[in-house]
Amino acid sequence: MLPALALSFFFFGMDALRVSLVAVVSCLLFEYLIQKFLMKGEVTIFDGSAAITGILLAFNVPAGLPTWLVALGALVSIGIGKMSFGGLGQNPFNPALVGRVFLLISFPVQMTSWVPNRGDVDGFSGATPLALIKEAVHNGVSLKELSTLPSSQDLFYGYIPGSMGEISAAALLLGGLYMLVKKIISWHTPVAVLGSIFIFSGILWMVNPDQFIDPMFHILSGGAMLGAIFMATDMVSSPMIHKGQIIFGIGIGVITVCIRTWGAYPEGISFAILIMNGFTPLINTYVKPKRFGGAK
Repeated sequence: MLPALALSFFFFGMDALRVSLVAVVSCLLFEYLIQKFLMKGEVTIFDGSAAITGILLAFNVPAGLPTWLVALGALVSIGIGKMSFGGLGQNPFNPALVGRVFLLISFPVQMTSWVPNRGDVDGFSGATPLALIKEAVHNGVSLKELSTLPSSQDLFYGYIPGSMGEISAAALLLGGLYMLVKKIISWHTPVAVLGSIFIFSGILWMVNPDQFIDPMFHILSGGAMLGAIFMATDMVSSPMIHKGQIIFGIGIGVITVCIRTWGAYPEGISFAILIMNGFTPLINTYVKPKRFGGAK
């Protein structure tokens, strides 16, 4: 996560540092308090999972989010998304996304107020690229005539507004490649997510390019890269078997495009991952490896 974290500091300055520190410290504090005084069990804040949840929560919110809302999101992430199910390894949903979706639904104005990106040289600070598309389609404007969209280069390097950790596809890919080389994650889920987004949105774009944006824009904008590489690959809330991971990823990709295209929100990958998290036990049940020596 370091490349994306470093770029968020570069693009958003002290705001990004504040949000990251508050998110991490709050997650550690709430996990400690819950384990110590409510669950009265072993304190495990030094295993690193709470800190990772804090960083991922920070990645999923605007850099200008008020401090108290960051702390509230951390409380929901740890208290509801993780500890209410028994702690690490028992949570069926990605804790950081539970906090993010709670904040988005409960505080939509604050969660869609973007601070200026100091790398934004083309003046796209008013709204995210996906929000611009949603507004254009709602007003009946042809996407071919929409001149306010950032270029693919802007999307790739992060010269756009958005949540802290989602803006730079380059930084996210760098982190993802490192995890693949170190075998922290496998390629199955990220490729299935991004591939299904590309194929499904590409079909829509070929049918009507005036109403649907091209597939590369879907891949590079919003939380597609962040969700596919860092959120959907959570070992606890995703399927265990490679075939199941591919099914899981395809479901995320299709749901993401559906929400982005026809839903009320311009972004949809957070909802898509949580929905597919709910299907993980079912996927694990029906997609199993063959036993060695068992019947074919």
